[in-house]
Amino acid sequence: MAEKSRLYALKPLVERWPAIKKPKGHVPFRTKLLWTATCLVIYYILTQILIYGLHPESIDMFAGFRAIFAGASGSLVHLGIGPIVTASIILQLFVGAKLINLDLQNDEDRALYQGFQKVLVVVMILIEAIPQVFGYLRPSDGLIEMAGFGGARAIIILQLFVGGMLVFWMDEVISKWGIGSGVSLFIAAGVSNALVTGLFSWLPSNRGLPMGIDNPPAGTIPKTIYLTTHMSLGELVNGGGFEKIFISPPNPVVALLGTIIIFLFVVYAESSRVELPLAHGRVRGARGRYPLRLMYASNIPVILMAALMANLNMFGLLLYTRLSNIPVIGGAWWIGKYLPGSTQPVAGALWYLTRPNGLHTWLFPLIDPRYRGYLQDHEPWQMALRLIIYTTVFIIGCIFFGKFWIETTNMGPEAVARQIQSSGMQIPGFRRDPRILKKVLERYIPALTVLSSALVGALAIFADLIGTVGNTSGTGLLLTVGIVIRLYEDIAREQAMEMHPVLRKFLGVE
Repeated sequence: MAEKSRLYALKPLVERWPAIKKPKGHVPFRTKLLWTATCLVIYYILTQILIYGLHPESIDMFAGFRAIFAGASGSLVHLGIGPIVTASIILQLFVGAKLINLDLQNDEDRALYQGFQKVLVVVMILIEAIPQVFGYLRPSDGLIEMAGFGGARAIIILQLFVGGMLVFWMDEVISKWGIGSGVSLFIAAGVSNALVTGLFSWLPSNRGLPMGIDNPPAGTIPKTIYLTTHMSLGELVNGGGFEKIFISPPNPVVALLGTIIIFLFVVYAESSRVELPLAHGRVRGARGRYPLRLMYASNIPVILMAALMANLNMFGLLLYTRLSNIPVIGGAWWIGKYLPGSTQPVAGALWYLTRPNGLHTWLFPLIDPRYRGYLQDHEPWQMALRLIIYTTVFIIGCIFFGKFWIETTNMGPEAVARQIQSSGMQIPGFRRDPRILKKVLERYIPALTVLSSALVGALAIFADLIGTVGNTSGTGLLLTVGIVIRLYEDIAREQAMEMHPVLRKFLGVE
């Protein structure tokens, strides 16, 4: 018998940890819809509640990753889903490296894994909140006068903690009592807001200056209309007008085209699947099909990989700016060099792991001297090397997280075989044996996992290379399209189960 993990010493704590209870029976569709909509409304309200006593010149460490972390900068949900995703990454890495001895095929081990993850989320809220407050989220002078410097920091940390816990609990509520995943829905909500703003905003790009040719509206459509109506044909052709419309930020037409391409491709990929024929073992003539999606690993690998890179960037920024007295790694430019007030590296290893953000940041600097400033004093070959390294690391990381995610969420060959077996179905022409079902599924599921993980990673990179409306990042756009499609399918499935209760048993709901 295999030795139990040392993590079992924490089992009493895990069992007593506060959590949202699972429903004991079937939750009606209207109730699920109500809980989901309520949590989304609360989330939008929280994004509009600013942190009390925060200095207006505070720096957002995750400014470049807002689309993935689903939190509004400077709001009560400033941390977004970061602690939830980071806790998941840490546990996956530890279990995958066998530093934590848990067999996730075992029900008891898997329950401990999921329970401990909830404890780790609370720890990660503090770990992500404290460095930001001590480093970059400065208290206002009024709050310092009222509570003292230490007290002012504590008040901001408390607000971040409350906001992080609210996001965590709402995610739990949606997962158990609602439709879909709270993490996914919050990402979609934030990105959708940015997409609408980036497409239709009439406010000038630089709000501190009056609107003009050099400061047009920020939205793609208003920007295009404004420039074409305020510039002559000669200015559009020879004066850089078409360049501003199609290429130059913010929200150029090329970014809109990239957004549309990604949307269409993801819709096509989500509808592609391999269908295994099934027949009921006892009821003659009862047949069906078990669909295995091309996007089998969904969008989770991209979320986890993007969050990992965001955390690497956070620690690199801390080491260079706030922990520079640490020997060897403190203030080391070769890890990551940051300019004052910036949260993105301009040199070092982390520069090679920073995503591109539109054609103007990588392609045009290589062919047009006017854009050389985006190279940040690097040579063209270094930019090419950066694209190769970033693409390779991102796709390999997506594959790793995809494979592990499938095993931890009962989507592996063995778990799916048990699910089909318990429903009374079998593959025609094969003996009704879960071991045989597992062998058949092993021909498809591992390959689909690797393919889908690599595909979503490649799509996210492609969108980053082209650019996206609202500066949502390719990852954010990819996630949102996939999330909306999955939400539509989840709603359709819930409605079908409401109309045909027999489906609940087959899908493992009851």
